[in-house]
Amino acid sequence: MTQYFDALETRSADERAADIATQLPQQIARAKTAASFARLLEGVDPDAITSAEALAQLPVLRKSELSRAQAENPPFGGFTVKPAHGFAHIFQSPGPIYEPGGVDHDWWRMGRFLHAAGIGQGDIVQNCFGYHLTPAGMIFENGARAVGAAVLPAGTGQTELQVTAARDVGCTAYAGTPDYLKVILDKADDMGVNLKFSKAAVGGGALFPSLRQEYADRGITCLQSYATADLGNIAYESPAMEGMIVDEHVIVEIVTPGTGTPVAPGEVGEVVVTSLNPDYPLIRFATGDLSAVLPGQSPCGRTNMRIKGWMGRADQTTKIKGMFVRPEQVAALVEKHDEIVKARVIATRDGEMDAMTVKIESPGGDKDAYAKSVIEVLKLKGAVEVVAPGTLPKDGLVIEDQRVYD
Repeated sequence: MTQYFDALETRSADERAADIATQLPQQIARAKTAASFARLLEGVDPDAITSAEALAQLPVLRKSELSRAQAENPPFGGFTVKPAHGFAHIFQSPGPIYEPGGVDHDWWRMGRFLHAAGIGQGDIVQNCFGYHLTPAGMIFENGARAVGAAVLPAGTGQTELQVTAARDVGCTAYAGTPDYLKVILDKADDMGVNLKFSKAAVGGGALFPSLRQEYADRGITCLQSYATADLGNIAYESPAMEGMIVDEHVIVEIVTPGTGTPVAPGEVGEVVVTSLNPDYPLIRFATGDLSAVLPGQSPCGRTNMRIKGWMGRADQTTKIKGMFVRPEQVAALVEKHDEIVKARVIATRDGEMDAMTVKIESPGGDKDAYAKSVIEVLKLKGAVEVVAPGTLPKDGLVIEDQRVYD
């Protein structure tokens, strides 16, 4: 019988919606006490935002905006409800971007994933995520503490010492990037050392099926999570290994890249997350990652929405004829004409020159007017093709680069 982390994982849809209807207005009201969110959400009535559908009317917060705000008002840009000294940790990710961290019970919500991976009391986790400046090491350590596991804070590098420590300490579980576990195992083979790993909780990179199978052949069950430094855990695999289950303390939307508009169910789009963490209430934070909702419920019995996992990057910014074309511009083109359903910019080569075609889904419309809008919005001239609604692929791409560079 499956043992769940808590009762939240098996709530009915109605129970989950009722809890969100209570928590979400409180979180938005809390966010508005932070100076930058007060400006971003000016005029928003928190009591009117009680569902993911209602969230869609609010602006999206992008990492580029967060970075600019932090540069002007360090370290957190006015997006936290506590001063910097009120947090347990302050991290720096490339950019630089600064993220707050806490040590309260499961602050990053990683314990839920580790529990699903079978890690708990009696386990010793060799934590090979980095501890220096970036938060991944502390995120997983905090999660291990939440499930009662001990931690060997190994970090990365010094593989021979990693093997020796894993053997001497008796580590039973691994946490780190998917491929580094293989480095440790291969080194252990070279050293003639038998390790006791039987579980692995990985993230921060692609877990290829062949690699997962190699671990399984060694007796190691390997599951992956989807987390970011800003948000903590967003979604995670269960032993069912069918998609990734959304964490119980975030709300995930899938939107058209460059916009805040939700896509149709099952379509690929950008992952936008609202965190219910009271210390750092990120509202509609755009991750820049692509995914899609997976229909149905996980066979493991967890009832929350599932996503297909990481499916690429949403930032499809592409240079055409020396000019950058951004997803936000494609979105602006769509918004310029009420009858346009969606649009797709395609970059190709014509001899030694760049060429651009803009395919526009519309039931009709004035092609010449669309061409004029393309020049106004994209700042480039290109061929315009009007296609019937439903024609363009539902793969999340709004800018497709077909150029080949040999």
